[in-house]
Amino acid sequence: MNNEIINNNKILEILSKTFNPDRARLKEILHKAKAKKGLSLEETACLININDKELENEMFEIAARIKDEIYGERLVFFAPLYVSDHCVNDCEYCNFHIRNKTILRAKLSSEKIQEQVEFLINAGHKRVLLEFGEDPLNNPIDYIIDTINKIYSVQTEKGNIRRINVNIAATTKENYFRLKQAKIGTYQLFQETYHFPTYKKLHIGPKADYLRQLYAHNNAFESGLDDLGLGVLFGLYDWRFEVLAIMSHAEYMNKKYGIGPHTISVPRFQTGQTIKYEPEYKVSDENFLKLIAILRISVPYTGIIISTRENSEIRSTAFKIGVSQASAGSVASPGGYGKKSSQPQFEIHDKRSLRQIIETVLDDKLLPSFCTACYRLGRTGEAFMAISKHGDIHNFCRPNGILTFAEYLEDFADDKLDDKLYKKGSEVITFYLNKIENESMRNKTKERLARIKHGERDLYF
Repeated sequence: MNNEIINNNKILEILSKTFNPDRARLKEILHKAKAKKGLSLEETACLININDKELENEMFEIAARIKDEIYGERLVFFAPLYVSDHCVNDCEYCNFHIRNKTILRAKLSSEKIQEQVEFLINAGHKRVLLEFGEDPLNNPIDYIIDTINKIYSVQTEKGNIRRINVNIAATTKENYFRLKQAKIGTYQLFQETYHFPTYKKLHIGPKADYLRQLYAHNNAFESGLDDLGLGVLFGLYDWRFEVLAIMSHAEYMNKKYGIGPHTISVPRFQTGQTIKYEPEYKVSDENFLKLIAILRISVPYTGIIISTRENSEIRSTAFKIGVSQASAGSVASPGGYGKKSSQPQFEIHDKRSLRQIIETVLDDKLLPSFCTACYRLGRTGEAFMAISKHGDIHNFCRPNGILTFAEYLEDFADDKLDDKLYKKGSEVITFYLNKIENESMRNKTKERLARIKHGERDLYF
């Protein structure tokens, strides 16, 4: 299927043409990558087809450097919040498919939403990603908007949720406008697979409309949502094709609207209780890490998101080579926080709590962040891209990451005198505070840190 966003045949031709890339050509591409300006489809395909271990290692090093130079050392944490698993679609890879008659479908009431949000706030979260199945009767836009308003209203002694991202099925421009009015952050929608024959084979129901899915971001943008997230479910089709397809989609967004995707998510297929689907294109751990590095190099300005579908070892490596956002302490079913989750959408492999994950990333000298400043200060869409594409976003990320993590330590470290987390976290904060090059910004950050110690919260640049 040929299309202005994705040309399946063109992508396959590029992959074939670059199947055995010349070493000198690869060296050229890797040298170009260091400039952090991104790569063309053909250049990206060469990296996809790289078969030289020495050059592959160099590619990983460059990806890590680009991540550090654009986004810095910070790693932003969030939690998914499943609100309803009612769904009218029959997708082969999802446990919420309509053929699952064993699941006790759930749609959270206002009281249950309050309970779940309080749990997340009291665990340390400030950002959530809302998840709804597609069901016009059970999950209408009014219910989704009411849910967003409810979440923003919840407050505990530990604070509140400051940013809500939303993952709902492709919808109308009117509904996207209502999401904008409700002050959401990023609207995420995954194509699942860009390979048209595979897409048609795996979907039954409204979601089977490939073009509806593909053009959803256009409708969202034209309704005022200018922070948009792309993604595929790796394993449904050849990962090499999918990477180039995401690149193609990002190029289209850049050309048509002047902005690329705010985020790219890299979920990898995991099974679920009633999922019978066996992926034909399983992605090995080695290739999974490779595709993350390639995306970081090829679309350097975008945030890359990894979920708890992956185990702790894979995630730890991914954090260093390109990932800038990660879910933590997740459950994948409605009402699942604080109790045993039954029939989740997929199997979770990193089951550590938010605190346990934070302890691990501190060992790797990464800075945990809960920052939401850009969204509340209007640094979205074109404004965000202008900073990100020039590699300047870290000038905000580092100070704001420091401030939000300092909040976390003050509110969640058990004993300021004895808690190893507090000591280790304070050392990391001091280390990165001293790396703020602008003296005025460094001094302002120090002043805000003192105010946080004395009980003030939600300070940001």
